[in-house]
Amino acid sequence: MNNKIKGMRRGLTSYGDEDFALYLRKAFIKAMGYSDDALSRPVIGIANTFSAYNACHANVPQIVEAVKRGVMLAGGMPMEFPTISLHESFAFPTSMYLRNLMSMDTEEMMRGLPMDACVLIGGCDKTVPAQIMAAASADVPSIQVVTGPMLSGTHGDERVGACTDCRRFWSEYRGGRIDEEEINEIEGRLVPTAGTCGVMGTASTMACMMEALGMMLPGGATIPAIAADRLRHAEASGAHAMELAQGHIRPSDIITPASIMNALRVLLALGGSTNGIVHMAAIAGRLGIQLDLESFDSLGVETPVLVDLKPNGDYYMDDFHKAGGMAALFRELKPLLNLNCQTVTGRTIGEEIDSLPNAFSQNVVRPIGDPIHSGGSIAFLKGNLAGDGAIIKQSACSPDLLVHSGRAVVFDSLQDLALRIDDPDLDVV
Repeated sequence: MNNKIKGMRRGLTSYGDEDFALYLRKAFIKAMGYSDDALSRPVIGIANTFSAYNACHANVPQIVEAVKRGVMLAGGMPMEFPTISLHESFAFPTSMYLRNLMSMDTEEMMRGLPMDACVLIGGCDKTVPAQIMAAASADVPSIQVVTGPMLSGTHGDERVGACTDCRRFWSEYRGGRIDEEEINEIEGRLVPTAGTCGVMGTASTMACMMEALGMMLPGGATIPAIAADRLRHAEASGAHAMELAQGHIRPSDIITPASIMNALRVLLALGGSTNGIVHMAAIAGRLGIQLDLESFDSLGVETPVLVDLKPNGDYYMDDFHKAGGMAALFRELKPLLNLNCQTVTGRTIGEEIDSLPNAFSQNVVRPIGDPIHSGGSIAFLKGNLAGDGAIIKQSACSPDLLVHSGRAVVFDSLQDLALRIDDPDLDVV
């Protein structure tokens, strides 16, 4: 066995006698039917985030089986373990603090359980950053697999998808422009398949950023959740986890100041979620790397929005995937990226870009000389309302929102907001 591979010997319980600890561990694990041959192999942990509450992760059982298949074909022993599973619509009062709890949960499992490498299966908004935060802290060789985006649906003659259209239709309903029967019909069509939101929201943003960061096999960010390619990518990731275990590339080798800047450039070119900055700051912080918002602002000046996806544009994630996905974006961004950053494949991102298949004609990813928005998708603001700074997704704003003077209306709480926002006597336009 490779001297870097420890398998069941990794992280033995402290009894003061390592041989006894291994003997006891194997005695219990054999109760689950494992043979000595199975237990002698490199162990690949698989973080299983399935939950009956989480539609974004409905395909996780199939992904787990595909990952296991890849591990076993490569000669390893796959061992799945459960962690917290987060969905944005099933978190009270909100999900951010649960991101940190999920990160701690995952990190301690990675530290405490014997595994030579780990496959992290995430998808919904907070799950991927939580897992990469955990991987950065535990520094166990790791690879990210995402559940993938849902397909878009239809309402009448209109394409729809969560969650940009969710808010638009709800505003129409609250404004009395559609009735209760229609909003109930729309409710059943906004999320037509398993998978993460089909727009460039937080989940899609984080998936694309992780591919740019180098923590995912190429091509994995945009494959739809229900596509056969999603399972083939999972199988390949399981097999590659065995290479990680033997080559011992760690998250700390991949997540560097330069690779973080690559991921942030991709965020800007995507017109991605502002949450991506918050999550990347947390990931960087696990490795002692600080993000400077003013430096990020200068990246925005240099990096145009190239991907024509909602909420900045017209298309959905399944369109982005058909247009070539991240490969199409990497080709355009190549002059702006640090090409020497190592990826989970063992090659640099520059080498990965050079090996991409030939480009083809499509309408979703624009040439860098003909962008969707040239002024940067996210801007850093400072002023009396945010003395320490704030960020705005200017590429998703109508121009009249960017310069405004007016009276501030203050709400004391969410309850106060709910009670007064629809009051006809509220003195706002």
